[in-house]
Amino acid sequence: MQTTIKWLDGATFVGESESGHSVVMDGPPENGGRNIGIRPMEMLLIGLGGCTSFDVISILKKSKQSITNCQTQITATRSENVPKVFTNIHVHFIVEGQDLNEATVKRAVNLSAEKYCSASIMLQKGGVEITHDFIITQPFEGKSA
Repeated sequence: MQTTIKWLDGATFVGESESGHSVVMDGPPENGGRNIGIRPMEMLLIGLGGCTSFDVISILKKSKQSITNCQTQITATRSENVPKVFTNIHVHFIVEGQDLNEATVKRAVNLSAEKYCSASIMLQKGGVEITHDFIITQPFEGKSA
């Protein structure tokens, strides 16, 4: 896997992935940025969220669960000192579906955290404490007036 990061100016960069996609990253104005892109550390959390969400959804589909939506909310704490690494990350899944089995959802979250999510496992091996939880919701079946 390869990626290329191009410096534009100030604290603004464009990251280009091997698969041909680009993203703008920028720092806050107090660090020379113009606030026109995502922060690099935010990108790291988004990558973690995408990785673990992909796993959970895949496992639930393979387990024949009727999943209709999944939202993953991540909260992280960083060290006060340089390097300002993540010290704690909490991953909260909101899993929506018809008659989802709670034990199966729990198993999917645990398998992602402990076996499949490369980003999560890599961060944990680096000393980051990562916790997970989830809630299950039913699809909204409202009627229009």
